[in-house]
Amino acid sequence: MSTKSEIKQSTGAVIKVDGLNKRYKDGTEALKNLILEVQTGELYGLVGPDGAGKSSALKILAGIMEPSFGQVTVLDRKPSDARRYIGYVPQGGALYPELSIDENLRYEAGMHGISDKDFRQLREKYLRDMGLLQFADRLAGQLSGGMKQKLALCCALVTQPKVIFLDEPTTGLDPISRRELWQALAVLGQEGVTTMVATPFLDEAERCHRVALMYDGCVHEIGSPSALKKNLGLRRLEFAVKNDVKTIKALGRLSFEESANIVDICPFGDHLEVLCKDAKLAKEEVGITLSNANIEVREVTETSPNLENVFITKLKSLTSKEVRSFPFPHFREKFKSNGRDSLVNPSSQDLRHDIALKAEKLNKYFGQFKAVDDVDIELHYGEIFGLLGANGAGKTTTIKMLCRLLKPTSGTVSILGDSSNDRSKEVRKKIGYMSQKFTLYDNLTVAENLEFYAGIYEIPFELRQRQIDWVIKACDLEEIKGSLVKNLPLGWKQRIAFGAAVMHEPEIIFLDEPTAGVDPLARRQLWKLIREFAANGAVILVTTHYLDEAEFCNRMAFMASSRIVAQGSPQELKAAPEGELFEVKTNDTQRAFQRLSEELEHWRVSIFGSDLHVLLDDSKTELEEVKSILKSAGCEIESIRPIAFSLEDAFIDVVQHKGKRSKATQGGKISE
Repeated sequence: MSTKSEIKQSTGAVIKVDGLNKRYKDGTEALKNLILEVQTGELYGLVGPDGAGKSSALKILAGIMEPSFGQVTVLDRKPSDARRYIGYVPQGGALYPELSIDENLRYEAGMHGISDKDFRQLREKYLRDMGLLQFADRLAGQLSGGMKQKLALCCALVTQPKVIFLDEPTTGLDPISRRELWQALAVLGQEGVTTMVATPFLDEAERCHRVALMYDGCVHEIGSPSALKKNLGLRRLEFAVKNDVKTIKALGRLSFEESANIVDICPFGDHLEVLCKDAKLAKEEVGITLSNANIEVREVTETSPNLENVFITKLKSLTSKEVRSFPFPHFREKFKSNGRDSLVNPSSQDLRHDIALKAEKLNKYFGQFKAVDDVDIELHYGEIFGLLGANGAGKTTTIKMLCRLLKPTSGTVSILGDSSNDRSKEVRKKIGYMSQKFTLYDNLTVAENLEFYAGIYEIPFELRQRQIDWVIKACDLEEIKGSLVKNLPLGWKQRIAFGAAVMHEPEIIFLDEPTAGVDPLARRQLWKLIREFAANGAVILVTTHYLDEAEFCNRMAFMASSRIVAQGSPQELKAAPEGELFEVKTNDTQRAFQRLSEELEHWRVSIFGSDLHVLLDDSKTELEEVKSILKSAGCEIESIRPIAFSLEDAFIDVVQHKGKRSKATQGGKISE
């Protein structure tokens, strides 16, 4: 934990927090002796589990809420006295839905005394940067979730702040929009704007200069992403396994004996991640266990830990919490479709040949707009399938057609062998659906919401409490089960919604961004539950914008401009890009980023902490061009090395290249 002596060693801080406490009227102590400081132009990340105190800290720093006691200054004055120079974006934004984009911006500018001349310049700049300029007259209430997040940031920036506070600003944003937003924040830092961001996404925190890990109202560790990973003193191994249902089921049910060497083990869709002290010894230990379970290992890769490894390791040491298994209390004796065994005794056959859901030539028009274009999907019992794409790509519309909430314009959907378009009660009872927008009732408690859904799904009355108790334990809701849903943060609501969607033991589960706003440890717990449902024979289709967690899927499809443009396992999709990805280290990351973004296509360059990732098609010629650009910008190159594609890098490469090729041939329509 940071100490006062550490705080006082630094000078020139824009944000200073010393001994900050916040106690609410109900007795909840949200912040306890919080100590931190942030320098001018710094991009500073706050990470921590749900309820750690991140939002409370940001509200106090933004001058919206008073502390119980402690010293807080922003720009050398009380936050309430500095609000003219502070930008603040709360969770979900703070927009007026009945006003247009332009009207929301003008209102914020007027509240902060921005002149008309300055407003016109700022409006043009930020709406163009965020891709909203062409929608300036659209009502905020008619925008997608991602567009609302971008507008909320524009509203904060149009006031010309010197300090900006962002509370989970990228929840609901697709990977491309997320990357653009973070790169906009990096540019602001170059211009002297200081930014503090609370985020549950640890891959995003990698882009910060420094990161503070919060838990139980305190900061427990502060450092740059590279320093935090180095201080962990561990290695990460990735065991790539055969990607079939039999292997995935075996991997999901595998238990590992405790070891002094192995710190953490987490199964993903087509690989096993191991965090260890001695890599060589861990290869032997895990290899023996996998061999005994007849699990084929295709490749073992050794890398450095990522920030999520740091977070989970530290959090487990603070809380003594583990990702636990709570066996589902099955109550259905037999599946009625296909004569298959029930979840109590799933079939031993290779479920990959047992199709649960199939869509062919699926199309959907809204007026003249084609939201879904010739989509083909085939899902098998026992697998987790990811549907990934940018905001507006057609993912949610596709899911609504697959579960018969929306009738397709053309095409066929077969669910559990039923090819009719009827919304039959029997089929609906076998489906679990967690929508992108909450279907919970704000004025009911957590327990009351679960009781309501148990009744809706017609769980036998004598078994309802058992199913509800399982949701509360498995989703770690015990401490909030009596709380009103409207008073809970986003992460808690997501856990409740997931539990409500699966408590009736569905055969097909649709999860539309199930872990948005959920902290990494809780996210891992939810994915463990998802894997267990799949291992018991259910088929799961999930959408997510968080591509690191898409690794939990066995197969996935990338959607762009209403079409599926790529399909495969995580490993196959990461190996698909034809170009090369390079990590570039310079003595001035921000300047290097700006110049490369100006000279190359902007999506080819991204900031990760103090490094740049640069995507090249022909490294033999383009690498020299990169070096020349950096040299002309006065940037000293410290190192350039090729690195493996992450799933996010692969997604952006596939989507952007598809778009570029199709624009040249078909006027912008994505084609395969």
